[in-house]
Amino acid sequence: MELRQLNTFRTVASTLNFSRAAEVLNYVPSNVTMQIKALEEELGVRLFDRLGKQLVLTTAGKRFLTHIQSVLDKLDEARSVIHDNENLSGTLTISANEVLCAYRLPAVFQRFRSRYPGVRLIFRSVPNQHLKQTLFEGTADVVFMLDEPILSTGLTVEPLLEETFRFFVAPDHRLAKLSVLQQEDFHGEVFLVNEKGCTYRTMFDRSFEQKGIDNITYLEFQNAEAIKQCAIAGIGTAFLPEITAEAEVERGELVTLPWHIPDLHVYTHMAWHKDKWLSPIILSFLEAAREVIALEDPNKTV
Repeated sequence: MELRQLNTFRTVASTLNFSRAAEVLNYVPSNVTMQIKALEEELGVRLFDRLGKQLVLTTAGKRFLTHIQSVLDKLDEARSVIHDNENLSGTLTISANEVLCAYRLPAVFQRFRSRYPGVRLIFRSVPNQHLKQTLFEGTADVVFMLDEPILSTGLTVEPLLEETFRFFVAPDHRLAKLSVLQQEDFHGEVFLVNEKGCTYRTMFDRSFEQKGIDNITYLEFQNAEAIKQCAIAGIGTAFLPEITAEAEVERGELVTLPWHIPDLHVYTHMAWHKDKWLSPIILSFLEAAREVIALEDPNKTV
């Protein structure tokens, strides 16, 4: 078993794509395939399942990744001691849900890459409810998630910014004509929401159940863009983080309703495994994220 095989395995586990892993490692794809095959033969187990075009870690692969991660972290730590931190190089794997990927992280990635162009960034979009697991499995170094305040014994979680959620409708929607809304105005309404499982959807459901608002219809979507487009088409009322619809509101394609869900406190969190060694690469990325996202909060100074 060679260190380069372990590093290749970790990279494939992060990208779940042999070609992408080869690109990151500057190998030809056949080299990556041969290394993984040799590692599987030596261990006597399959580390990945090939489900059509999709690659997934097996249970054995997940366990193996957890154990070798500390070995590779130690190696990275040793390398950092003998290299100039101003010229960082290596690979960093980030995961987040699609909202944060589209509206919060691009500016973070841009700032980080402008400072450390030698670092390879791998990004994977992961549903909010599965992000913590990627840290425990070792398939991500740092994750960003939308959630209520989080208490975790296994993770270090840092809230960066409280997100505002709003209700949006097309300008010609019946609710857009009302300057003040009462809960009975929502009876019979079609709500355009995320699928069950994310924190703010759960809080949305709980709020309307407590208020006794019934005779409403839900249309569930996997991403914010689909929700916005249906709201623009006049299909119903969208419930989304305010940041996702700023451009559409400015263009007059959507309007914001004067209705708020009380006690809805959802934050953009940054998290990593509490036992993970924070390499200079990771520390630099965390700092870039704090700087960029803090700029969005009027109550913070940089």
